[in-house]
Amino acid sequence: MPNRRSVLGLAAALPIFLAARPALAREPEVFSEGGVAIGGTDPVAYFTDGGPVLGSAAHGLNWRGAQWLFASAENRALFEADPERYAPAYGGYCAWAMSEGYLAPTIPEAWTIYEERLYLNANLRIRRRWERDIPGHIARADANWPGVLG
Repeated sequence: MPNRRSVLGLAAALPIFLAARPALAREPEVFSEGGVAIGGTDPVAYFTDGGPVLGSAAHGLNWRGAQWLFASAENRALFEADPERYAPAYGGYCAWAMSEGYLAPTIPEAWTIYEERLYLNANLRIRRRWERDIPGHIARADANWPGVLG
């Protein structure tokens, strides 16, 4: 059982410990692996080709701190003209996780376009959860974004 001196010593040290903690870094606005968004998948292709298509560094561009790759110069031009239309919601983080109030990575194959907006999920199982109540999940995710970045 601790004595009074050890309890007072711990209490005195607590403010120093709390002041010495490093500040938590803000998470990047765009989810990327190795600096590349959507695993190198062309975001425009979800709309024009109906699914994920691998992009090329020859048609890449940097936007919001991540490298975005495109399958063609035309797709890159479409993105440059209106990136908010083609970029996935919530910076490409898992939309279902965002509705739950936390960040999670995504895979290009777990995607949904709903009301002209691209949403990505962590995996196909989570995408099925997402699809059960897309409007409800979007409302909750919108309330959490971008505050969950830190």
